[in-house]
Amino acid sequence: MPRVLNMWSTHQFWCGLFGALGIDRRNLVFSADTSEEQGRQFGKGRGTVDCCYPVKCIAGHYGELVFGQREKLDIVFSPMIYTVPSMLSGHVARTLTCPRVMAAPENIKGGFIKERDVFVEQGIRYVTPFVSLDEPKLVAKQLFEGGLREAIPGLTPSEMARAVEAGFLALRAFNNSLRKKSREVLEWCARENRACLLVLARPYHMDPGIGHEIEGDLQAYGYPVLWAQYFPTDPDLLEWAFGEDLRAGIIKSPFDIHDVWPSSYSANTNEILWGAKVAARIPWVACVVRLSSYECGMDQPTYTPVQQIVERSGTLFFSFQDLDSTKPAGSVKIRVETITHYLEKYAAAIIEKKKAAMPPGCPLPSQAAEKGPSASLAPSTAGST
Repeated sequence: MPRVLNMWSTHQFWCGLFGALGIDRRNLVFSADTSEEQGRQFGKGRGTVDCCYPVKCIAGHYGELVFGQREKLDIVFSPMIYTVPSMLSGHVARTLTCPRVMAAPENIKGGFIKERDVFVEQGIRYVTPFVSLDEPKLVAKQLFEGGLREAIPGLTPSEMARAVEAGFLALRAFNNSLRKKSREVLEWCARENRACLLVLARPYHMDPGIGHEIEGDLQAYGYPVLWAQYFPTDPDLLEWAFGEDLRAGIIKSPFDIHDVWPSSYSANTNEILWGAKVAARIPWVACVVRLSSYECGMDQPTYTPVQQIVERSGTLFFSFQDLDSTKPAGSVKIRVETITHYLEKYAAAIIEKKKAAMPPGCPLPSQAAEKGPSASLAPSTAGST
């Protein structure tokens, strides 16, 4: 499986699904993180005319799976994911994915069959089912008829249905575990009155070759980093953050974003707008960092509203837009130093100002703990949360 695009937010579903079908985890292979070397060695000459860098990178991932494995693979599985599960489901119009991202598996495949069918030459079956992961009742049929029936001899519809259930259980368990960890980090920040940063981006910006590890550079300065997609969604925290807006009838639920974004048609876009609302309310989120790829047509309309929502609360806002294959290390270093300078200078005042603006009854601890943070919660000196 290529480690690309929507696989970043759904990979545990696929691991759970194939595990339930009896496939040993050791036989599930993901391509490596995106890198310049990967693209140069495996994707050269098989690219596509597309300004979306995360899409163009798929050629390198496919090539690595086809030509770069020690043991020969028999299937390249790259689903066209039409919708993705979201914590916002039921409170926004749809959870659709970017159409360019959704169609990428068919787009990139062209580079591997335009002169000769590389998959056939290598004895590899290419499976790319169209799947609606936000509509669970459809998924088993879509996967069964979309190529897994032929790829896994003897597979029955009932086995497929049970595997899909296992996949969703695995995905929910993974997402819940990350939100639990984010809650622990946030509680530590509240207890110690320390600032943290929230990243607003698409899940594939967690790929070091797509997001260029900017969040890791920031965390190296001692600031915990949270991602909006895995922000805690506990009812007590959301009631404190959005209760007044709910009682005033401004929103229908804590996940409702129609007050700031009426065109809620894209899952990742919806989550970025929701993250901006959360950042504006949680006092210890003293800074928001926005990441976006070069000429992303889905992200561009959100730049202004996201920045306005965040900055009106007094929260620091910085953006890294038009990220592509070039990692401007010097520029990133200067901007990271700038962000940390402003945090060092203003974070304490931002936290106090936002605390004063929030209603009483914060469910996060406000008193300094007798014991210091555990090693697992304290900010590390490298890497990301």
